[in-house]
Amino acid sequence: MKLKRLLSGIKPTGELHIGHYIGAIKRFIEMQKDYESFVFVADLHSLTVNPNPKEIRENTRKIVELYIACGLDPKHTILFNQSENIYHTALSWALTCHSYMGELSRMTQYKDKSDGQKNESINCGLFNYPVLMAADILIYDTDVVPVGDDQKQHVELTRTLAERFNNRYGKTFKVPKPVIAKKGARIMDLQTPTKKMSKSDENKKGVINLLEDLEVARKKIMSAVTDSESIIKYDEKNKPGISNLMTIYACLTNKEIKEIEEDFKDSSYKDFKEKVADEVVILLKDIQKKYNEIKTDYIDNILNEGLIKVKEISKNKVLEVYKKLGLGRY
Repeated sequence: MKLKRLLSGIKPTGELHIGHYIGAIKRFIEMQKDYESFVFVADLHSLTVNPNPKEIRENTRKIVELYIACGLDPKHTILFNQSENIYHTALSWALTCHSYMGELSRMTQYKDKSDGQKNESINCGLFNYPVLMAADILIYDTDVVPVGDDQKQHVELTRTLAERFNNRYGKTFKVPKPVIAKKGARIMDLQTPTKKMSKSDENKKGVINLLEDLEVARKKIMSAVTDSESIIKYDEKNKPGISNLMTIYACLTNKEIKEIEEDFKDSSYKDFKEKVADEVVILLKDIQKKYNEIKTDYIDNILNEGLIKVKEISKNKVLEVYKKLGLGRY
């Protein structure tokens, strides 16, 4: 039986942190044997923030190394760099011409990032990148896209564009479904637990990177902001700090929130933080050990093999689309 396809990617801007692991990479690992998985480094998407070229190149390789160190298996997951496959941008332009200004201007991330800026200072990539994301997904006939809550809107746009094109030119694209985790889809900042943990945050005390020094990581957990109630109970609205730590613990131990509440009903915040820190350190220690054992030629071979596979699939899809649009000598 042919497996359904899964696709997702992470931008190489900044260091990967435990939010990336819990909210994305861990899910890729859990799903990779049940799907034909495509996981990439979204380096083209990083251009919206005008990054340092040297850092992007270094971070791109580092992300692939961390994908593997975390547990993505090249036997089950096709790994590749987005920019090395020219067909993504070829499809993106065709989809851009089937997108509307109104729907792109309503994208939450665009509105948030452009808020307060003059129009002339906002680059067009920030406005158009949801269409490139749609191309990333549709070019592989993707069935499911694991995303966090903040990316669901972009998958909905992808579905809209697929259906619009299919209605105009006949069945061409699969209409993908977003898959959002029941827990761990949003890991919050340890110092400001009302906002999502972000690799671009200037205050690094709230973020634990996957390559973080183990003792530093432990201290960040121990100094995480909580509340004065000292009751270990999940309440996202009134107790966001302790709720965030409970989510991290639940995802790393595969325990349910109710079970954690029962286990720690007589414990202090300090005691609970120590247990959370222990689990985080165990995770980071394992990832870092595997990361440090990875060889450069091994990564190059994996990326080369992945690129060959994805180019063949995506080339055929782009040619199908262009033919239906009347482009080229077909």
